[in-house]
Amino acid sequence: MSRRRDDYERSRWLRFRKWVDKGADLLADGIEIQVPDQDAVLPMEAYTEQEFRQTREKQETAEDKGSLSQERGIRVFRRFYQVMSVLLCFSIIFVLLWTIAYLPVFGNAGNPDNNEVSSRYITEGLRETGAVNMVTGMILDYRAFDTFGESCVLFIASCCVFALLRIDAANRDKDTRKRLEEANDRLFEPKNDIILQKCACVLVPLIIIFGIYIVLNGHLSPGGGFSGGAVLGSGLILYLNAFGFRKTECFFTEKVYRRTTLGALTFYCLAKSYSFFTGANHMDSGIPLGTPGTILSSGLILPLNICVGLVVACTMYAFYTLFRKGGM
Repeated sequence: MSRRRDDYERSRWLRFRKWVDKGADLLADGIEIQVPDQDAVLPMEAYTEQEFRQTREKQETAEDKGSLSQERGIRVFRRFYQVMSVLLCFSIIFVLLWTIAYLPVFGNAGNPDNNEVSSRYITEGLRETGAVNMVTGMILDYRAFDTFGESCVLFIASCCVFALLRIDAANRDKDTRKRLEEANDRLFEPKNDIILQKCACVLVPLIIIFGIYIVLNGHLSPGGGFSGGAVLGSGLILYLNAFGFRKTECFFTEKVYRRTTLGALTFYCLAKSYSFFTGANHMDSGIPLGTPGTILSSGLILPLNICVGLVVACTMYAFYTLFRKGGM
């Protein structure tokens, strides 16, 4: 046998592999596995009862030592893991407290947030954006790129949830889906609850109208796409709980969700890309701001509010359906 092979068989790597495969700690207490010579192994008939008991006791003793060594290693690892977890938590707390100690004093006139940006929003926001609501003008005009990123985050989150919780293709055919709905009637489809359905018939139209009002008046009063979209999504969820998936899918399906969300994000991206390009090059965009205070004003803010509202409403409804059923 070559010297290289002898070194490999005596190496700690081979012992570690044997420990992983066999489940015994070969590095503890000097335990090693010795392969007996096949010629020296006697048949069972050649052992006397006393020799057989002695051999069995030796094997059990070796196994007990190996299991004790393995349990001791597991206990040591758990203790090490606990200690390191506590140290990591205290390290993070120390870094956060140390960072907070260097923050500027609240209310100080020399703070970085007290600069010309906030005063520009207040003094020139109505003239430059046409929005009476300065918060909406700031979010969908000055910082519209950040709002677009937030909308994309909602869309990506819904896609991830859809990929993780959707029913697989084998369970989406009509026969299997019908059997699942019949077997899980209370989970998938509600019973004919007359009180819930009558209340939904009255409340759902009011909720939808109120949500549309919040979206369309986001540039005139408190509200906008995020809050209005949340109201619209709650209306869809209430209708789903009252009447079930079959009736809801008559007007809102997975295909409608995809097209609505993709269309809203695409329009948002194209509209603000054009606005950013013209603004960065000091060009006239040609988009009229209208008369401040009227419904058709503030340039692109109104259609952008509609896009954000549609994305939020669709995302809320998609989350609920996926967590409830695994599909839309």
